[in-house]
Amino acid sequence: DHFDHLERLYEQPMEELRLPRAYRTILIPSSSLQLVVDADHALQAVRRIYAHLEPGGALAASFMTLWAPGEPLESSSETSARRPADGALFRRHSRSRYDPGSECEHTEDLYQVLIDGQVIAQEQHRRSPATRSYTQAQAQRLMEQAGFAEVRLYHEFTWQPAAQGSGLFTVVAQKAGLSAQGAAGSRSGRMGK
Repeated sequence: DHFDHLERLYEQPMEELRLPRAYRTILIPSSSLQLVVDADHALQAVRRIYAHLEPGGALAASFMTLWAPGEPLESSSETSARRPADGALFRRHSRSRYDPGSECEHTEDLYQVLIDGQVIAQEQHRRSPATRSYTQAQAQRLMEQAGFAEVRLYHEFTWQPAAQGSGLFTVVAQKAGLSAQGAAGSRSGRMGK
């Protein structure tokens, strides 16, 4: 059955990736590569992904630049939603601090469930560091160091070229072997999220 591969799940660190086959396309969604906060491990992860691509295969990965000079180093936010069935309020308090020296973000999140104004459950999560930031130049250099023959950067989730300084961009990196058109597909329209 041609859907047999959908029945297998491999859980492992990206920098230790070992799969039984090669792929035409590998997608790293939601800036997930940025969760590999050690720069050497991130390079090793991209090299492992490269090793699992067929000749001419492509890697597509979204990236975020988490901070730029002149921006505040700390931020906080609160979001909430109410469940209609019982009126429970789900609330998230988030705080983050960016360290320009390590190029990493440190985060703290408090999740609460409230009924009639009383907290009935809560969880606190701290990650330090939580996420590595990449500029466009850093993301391109990472792909080139891993061995990719062609690296293109696109604005957010479109096929439009990334504007200099764009904080959200998608990298499409191609392994040598086949044409870029064959590996990455059509350049019109949106990529999808």
